[in-house]
Amino acid sequence: MSQFPQAADEVELLLRNARLRDELEPYIDESVTLLHFRQMPLREENSFLESMLAWERAPAIPISEWSDPEIVIPRPSTLESWELSEILDETIQRLFSVRVVLEMTEHLSDRELYTLIFRDILPACEKKVDLPGNFLCWRCLDEADIDTWLRYYASESERIQFLESDAGPLPEPQSAPFPRKLPRASEQ
Repeated sequence: MSQFPQAADEVELLLRNARLRDELEPYIDESVTLLHFRQMPLREENSFLESMLAWERAPAIPISEWSDPEIVIPRPSTLESWELSEILDETIQRLFSVRVVLEMTEHLSDRELYTLIFRDILPACEKKVDLPGNFLCWRCLDEADIDTWLRYYASESERIQFLESDAGPLPEPQSAPFPRKLPRASEQ
């Protein structure tokens, strides 16, 4: 008799899987067919399919509009340092409240980070995927800035791997000049 609830749960999972696959059909291309879903447990596969469907249906809107009211901050050049720091902290919290987390910020001064948020992050059109535990992680380091990454963020094994693949001299690892305690996706 204890097998019946488990069998009913399995049937529900299979039915949910079939509905999700039907709903995803219009969006499926060759990249999806490369995935081997049956290698995952059914519950995990359904969760993955739900996230794919949420991504496909999500609107791409400026990050500033993810919040109600919209996140609007003053131009960096109009603020004194003390005002800027206060508004920066509030803005980081508001971004976190709409599940945007900032990463690799410790090489930037408050003014540089604030300017990056004002100029690049808030106006960026991104898909707002409304799923619990889903975050947009914004790396505040230009991908081309290998030197800063190696200096402040790369682990020792990443540094060695880079050295082996590039053979260029590595900058000395240093502590980042502007340490910050920012909210992380794991905190919500």
